[in-house]
Amino acid sequence: MVSSKVPSREQALKVLQENHCSKKVIAHCKAVSELAVETAQVCRKKGVNIDVELVEIGALLHDLGRGKTHSVNHVVEGAELARKQGLPEQIIEIIERHMGGGITPAEAKKLCWPEGNYMPTTIEQKIVSYADKLIENGKRAPIEVTINKLREEQLDAAADRVQMIHDEIAALVEES
Repeated sequence: MVSSKVPSREQALKVLQENHCSKKVIAHCKAVSELAVETAQVCRKKGVNIDVELVEIGALLHDLGRGKTHSVNHVVEGAELARKQGLPEQIIEIIERHMGGGITPAEAKKLCWPEGNYMPTTIEQKIVSYADKLIENGKRAPIEVTINKLREEQLDAAADRVQMIHDEIAALVEES
């Protein structure tokens, strides 16, 4: 049964622990959540209609699947675990859509993922995906670190998508 109620921060952290996420993964999720909330609050102050609570909890739970695998498949595993936990669809979608600026249907098919939408579409999904790309080894890092890493791995389309999300979010939070 899927709930429409977003869990509290404490409940979200408990979900991560109960699903065998390591202390390192949980620390990463906390760092992503902190940055995502800061970004969401700036967006809200600039008049963007955004659910800051959804951003916070979605960011905390975005790597839920890492308790099962550290491969790219943690996205699918995390979404499945979230469904089993009865988490709201909005949280499940954040988990499914945070990877590398999004995964196209063709890429998802190559990965043997279930058919679905793995591209971030809402501002909340984009902010969580973006914040995830700015945390490297538990610390904030310039977006170029992720983009360069993707290009080195010859994942140019993913690097381009990350750059697009960066440009979109940067335009929202820039000082006028």
